[in-house]
Order: sequence, then C-alpha cells, then structure tokens
Amino acid sequence: DGITEVLAHRSDNLRDKFIEIPCSEDYDSHKRFAGCTPRKCGRGVTDAVITREEAERIRRIAERGLSLGGSDGGASILDLHSGALSLGKHFVNLYRYFGDKIQDIFTEEDFALYRDVRQRIQQRIAQVFGISSSAMYLTKPTFFSRMNSTGAKTTHDEYWHPHVDKVTYGSFDYTSLLYLSDYSKDFGGGRFVFMDADSNKTVEPRAGRVSFFTSGSENLHRVEKVQWGTRFAITISFTCDPEQGIGDPLL
Repeated sequence: DGITEVLAHRSDNLRDKFIEIPCSEDYDSHKRFAGCTPRKCGRGVTDAVITREEAERIRRIAERGLSLGGSDGGASILDLHSGALSLGKHFVNLYRYFGDKIQDIFTEEDFALYRDVRQRIQQRIAQVFGISSSAMYLTKPTFFSRMNSTGAKTTHDEYWHPHVDKVTYGSFDYTSLLYLSDYSKDFGGGRFVFMDADSNKTVEPRAGRVSFFTSGSENLHRVEKVQWGTRFAITISFTCDPEQGIGDPLL
C-alpha cells in the first residue's frame, strides 16, 4: 500500500484541516459553472460543524430505516431522496414498499435535522473552496451506508475498490462524508483512504466528523474492508449543475 499517513486520527478534535492539491483535468470534460466548478481543489476534515449528539441522532434515523431491509452482503444503503433501500441482494423503494407505514419510522424532526446538517456541510464546503453556497446543488446519490464484515454477495457489496467520484458519477463536483460511528470503538478497518502517487492519506472516522473533497481524480480513494463491528456514514454530494440538482427528502 505504500506509505500511509494519517490525516485525521479518531482521537483528534479538528476545528479545520485543509490540504490543497492541484485539480485534475476531469472538470474540463464537463460544462463549467462560474463561481462553483472547482478551480481550487483539495480535501478537508472538520469536527466542528456537526456535534456528536447530532451525529448520534442522525445514526438513529439510519438504523431505523435500515432495520426495514439490509443487504445480504456487508454493505447496505438507504437513500431518503430516491427511497432506495438494500433488501437482500436487491433494492426496493422504501416509500412504495412500506407506504403510509413510513410515518411510524421517520418523523418531521428527523427530516428537519437531516436538512439542517446537509445545509451546514454545504456552507462549510463553499466557505473552504471560496465558492457561493447557493451555486451548489445537492445531487444523487446521497445516501446512508452501513458496513460490516459480512462477505460480499453482489458487486454492490464491494465498497472497497479504489474509485474517483467524478468518473463514477459525472454530476459530482464536491463530495462529503459525515461519519456516524467511531473507528476502533464501533468497528475495525473501514478507514477512508486517499490514494496519492507517493503515499496514502487516511481519515479515521469518528461520530460527527465531516470529510469533504473535490470529486475529481485528484482525490482517488477507497474504504478499507470493515474487519469487525458496524460502520455508519452518510455520503452527501454536490453538483454545480442546476439540472443535476435534487431536493431534500420530504416525509
């Protein structure tokens, strides 16, 4: 794996850590949006945007939603926007599948917290990259993930492959992850790894920690396989293209 450098230890309480890196050419093959498309690229970590208590409340939303389904393999997703929920080896639409029963699972407060957290993350990204928050749009997929050490049953369970978000999802310009559980306490393995030519830079998850980065090849990354326990996170992605924007989930 080459040399590994830890960007953020679980025990750190980081106000703001940002590393600027040169932008890749990935953005050139897409339409550019003034005041939003990355001109400054890099990666940041902060423990000062979302509190641990908020992260625990958000995790409970994920746990309640995922208790309705879950993958047979090690990686389950819940997308409150599209309704996609892992179920066995497939996905179902949560809203169609459970209908009115959904009101027993989620509350208006849950969705208000989700929205508030999303907005704060969006504002922090805009501030760090020197762009206007109103020029960024939430895009899909934005989803909860629950990972454990169960072996993969389908390719959807194979979350550990190196990838570039902008290549996988053309709409992504800025990616963020809000961690909802603690590395080495709630789970082992499962660290987030930026793969640079000279070394790997690792982020150890902790509840409430936000990791964010420009989505191009400058930030090739992977997640280590979870060895034990359960790792919860939410991926929240942003685009500069208003046509690729999605709304917040509504109950």
